[in-house]
Amino acid sequence: MVESNYDILGIVDGSTEKEIRDAFRRLALQFHSDKGGENEQFIKIKQAYEDLKIGKKYPDSDYDKLRNSRVYSSESEEDIKRKNQILGQQLSKEMQTAEEWAAALNRSNSTASRLFGSKTLGEIELERKANGALSIKGNFMAGSLTYDGPIIMQGNISSPSWTEEFRTKIHLTKGDFKFIDPLENKYKIENGAEIIVDNGNVVIGNIFGRKYKVQDPDGKVGVFQTREHRTRIIAPNGKIIAENAVNTVFLDADSIIILNMEDDVIIRAREILVYGSKITYDSIIELKKDGFVRFFEKFSVQGLSNDAKIKLENGKVIPLFDIKTKKIKDLADEFVPDKENYDKNATMVGGGFTITYDMLDNLSKKPTKPQKSGWGSKFGFSKK
Repeated sequence: MVESNYDILGIVDGSTEKEIRDAFRRLALQFHSDKGGENEQFIKIKQAYEDLKIGKKYPDSDYDKLRNSRVYSSESEEDIKRKNQILGQQLSKEMQTAEEWAAALNRSNSTASRLFGSKTLGEIELERKANGALSIKGNFMAGSLTYDGPIIMQGNISSPSWTEEFRTKIHLTKGDFKFIDPLENKYKIENGAEIIVDNGNVVIGNIFGRKYKVQDPDGKVGVFQTREHRTRIIAPNGKIIAENAVNTVFLDADSIIILNMEDDVIIRAREILVYGSKITYDSIIELKKDGFVRFFEKFSVQGLSNDAKIKLENGKVIPLFDIKTKKIKDLADEFVPDKENYDKNATMVGGGFTITYDMLDNLSKKPTKPQKSGWGSKFGFSKK
């Protein structure tokens, strides 16, 4: 038996508007994530309430959801592009309205919540909290939003792949941008979206870009052009904490904590902490002066692709192949500095190792006098 929207709210068929509203409020208090409830159940309850307000007795079937999908499908690529262009334009207008609404609440230091979008476009809920934070619930699909304060996000962030005009861009002039439990909820940022945080931190989950080939516009057989939608996360004065960055991604911050980098990922920071064991396929670590890269996995070096590189702020580029063949890992494993120099050099961290900017800058320099043995002397260390 198909569950009706009345069943979902726990009321009888034909209940009054007040009974429907009271049932929704009661269940919202129980299942809202702010109260420790289950997010999926709250979404289901909220949808049932919205449906009943317009007289819809049963929720959408899987077929209805597919038919009403935000992304149209067609045999014609031009038809797909045209229809999605319209959706992108409409969503961008909604986000402009949302930005103005949130800014007005900020100026008056007021709290409120409001839905933006539509059933067809996809709805998201914005709420300004008493502490000035802006809560966003739902999937952010297109358009730009600037906010003068922190943002708390529950949902995925994507960007239209058919145009740069309506590219998704979220800009915080102050405060942090955070996903709610990003690893547990599997939230992701993808397809060329951009997040800029001027003075704050970014806490997110997986990040994906997009790179693909298209037929040569002049119609040359067997000739293709590569197009990319690089997803960008920028926090120049703060920290980025992320899980996996995959396929055409750029991260820029003072400090970056990341699990793995796979396939054309560029990260730029002064402090870089890698907790996983993969840096693959043309990825680049751009290390700022006086910084360091810290690998927490003891054998991380084995997962470093020979195609990946570390680029220093002075322009010097060191292939990770050189680091592996010069056995910097062995240096970190075997050299145990004395207590006085331990904190200063910080070469031993857990089971992993640290490579400093100075170590890399001096990597290819010839010693001023013959060295009898050891990589320790090459980097200015000595065993006692």
